[in-house]
Amino acid sequence: MTRTIRPDAVLIQAVIAGALSFAHLHDIAEAAGQHGWKAWAYPISVDLLLVAAWHRLRTLRTAQEPTRAAWTWFAVALAASLGANVATAGLLDLSAVPAWLRILVAGWPALAFLGGTLLVHTPSRSPESRAEESTDLVSATPAPAEPLPASEPAPALPSATLPDVPPALVDHARKVAADHHARTGTAIDNDTLRTRLGVPAPLADAIAAQLA
Repeated sequence: MTRTIRPDAVLIQAVIAGALSFAHLHDIAEAAGQHGWKAWAYPISVDLLLVAAWHRLRTLRTAQEPTRAAWTWFAVALAASLGANVATAGLLDLSAVPAWLRILVAGWPALAFLGGTLLVHTPSRSPESRAEESTDLVSATPAPAEPLPASEPAPALPSATLPDVPPALVDHARKVAADHHARTGTAIDNDTLRTRLGVPAPLADAIAAQLA
């Protein structure tokens, strides 16, 4: 069975862009004093750091972990690649490279080694460790305070301390009590009397004492 090979426009574009960027990085490294195989190693180092940072970024996103470190090294590698592309566009005289660019090119291997080491060897948290952290957080949460016991009702005032009741109010209360007895067949209690008269509890107790 024969397979038809169809060109992929996106892949072709990626190969062309990668080749151009590779050549620009080589030209910058060679202009900064890195000759021979060293000039070719620089673009490989930049592209590898870019790919490693992107792979680490996707892994951290899948694991729902912080991605700040991966974004940082991705930005460093992307800045090195874009910087070389812009510098070789005629904005920089490659025959007279400034000292600061020579310093950057010379220091790149140490920077790339540090970034690659951190990206590869920084462990990811396993699902088990994230579950343990969640359990520890729940266990560290203080338990809700127990509700306070309901306050007991205040005891009724003894008869010696009951307030004075106007005779007219006693007469009205007697009518209310008689009406309640006629409707229900039972004597009116203090709470019902207080509600019907709309008076405070101590006064209702004093009235009930006189009705007894």
